Amino acid sequence: MMFVLPGLIYYKTGFLGPKDKRMFLFFRGLLGSGAMILLYYAFQVMPLADATVITFSSPVFTSLFAWIFLKEKYSLWDLLFTIFTITGVVLIARPPFLFGSKVSGIEGSYTDHIKGTIAAVTSAVAAASTFVILRKVGKSVHYFLSIWYYAVIGLIVCVIALSVIGEWSLPNCGIDRFLLIAIGLLGLGGQIFLTKALQIEEAGPVAIMKTMDVVFAFILQILFLNHLPTWWTVGGALCVVASSSGTVIRKWRQNSKKSTRNEI
Repeated sequence: MMFVLPGLIYYKTGFLGPKDKRMFLFFRGLLGSGAMILLYYAFQVMPLADATVITFSSPVFTSLFAWIFLKEKYSLWDLLFTIFTITGVVLIARPPFLFGSKVSGIEGSYTDHIKGTIAAVTSAVAAASTFVILRKVGKSVHYFLSIWYYAVIGLIVCVIALSVIGEWSLPNCGIDRFLLIAIGLLGLGGQIFLTKALQIEEAGPVAIMKTMDVVFAFILQILFLNHLPTWWTVGGALCVVASSSGTVIRKWRQNSKKSTRNEI
């Protein structure tokens, strides 16, 4: 909020936005902050690459929700990509009823792994809903105002959640506090650049560039956490990345063809 407030003042956007867009902005903030909270939880209880791969399935859910709420076309190709995504998630989660009672390659307890998988999938669904809302709002609302709602509602949700579960505590001095501040700054930067990118470029190219999330997750997990991903994770990542990339590329081409016809 401290970093977004100067931007609101500079661009004179106000703090509430247009009356007909406030409900959309509220749900953008609620779903966006909820997705981030669930993602952080997934990072804590399962490997970084696994959680990142699962949350990267959001483009497939975006296509489904855009079909339901924005009346965009949903074809057999989209259904095929959805099936590929589910396959990738199953390869990462490795449920016992498919892979047997002794599941290998799981970091920590299997119960935490399943909880992390559920949190990551829910985060992907919430993130997809946020994409649809941002697409609905479009350029009628300044991207700094969208981030403001995300920050304010996220703060309120976190305060309520911490009060309910009784987890108010100061982090340890030193590296822990530095890392928490870095999370806040990097997370804010990611939200600002993503929101701005969706306003000045089509969703297709933006989503394609976000495939680098998976690559960076694998690299950083190996370099800093010294944890090699399993072949199950690699296979699941290929399924999810292929389906997500296929989804956004197909939507991008469809929108490009529509724009060409309209110009003609």
